[in-house]
Amino acid sequence: MIEFKTIQSLKPNTEILEVIKDYKYKIKNGKVKHLLHTNLQIIEPTEYLITYPITLTILEYKVNEISSKPFYIKEHKQKYNLKEIKQILNNFKV
Repeated sequence: MIEFKTIQSLKPNTEILEVIKDYKYKIKNGKVKHLLHTNLQIIEPTEYLITYPITLTILEYKVNEISSKPFYIKEHKQKYNLKEIKQILNNFKV
């Protein structure tokens, strides 16, 4: 049987929380899990689900030094950095 152990809980990014405070949203914290009896780690991204005035699902992945775009918008199927996320959300401001 596959067993996981959570080794780290990822908190929401305070900068993106400032950007989405005028929207209706839900947050699901991310996790870093270790697959027991192996050396594999699985990263579940932090999920920001914006429900009003638009519907967007923004995933924030734990950043490594190589990637400069930690955010992914499911509906657009693209990666973004924080500056680009701010621009997209400002276009839909209430």
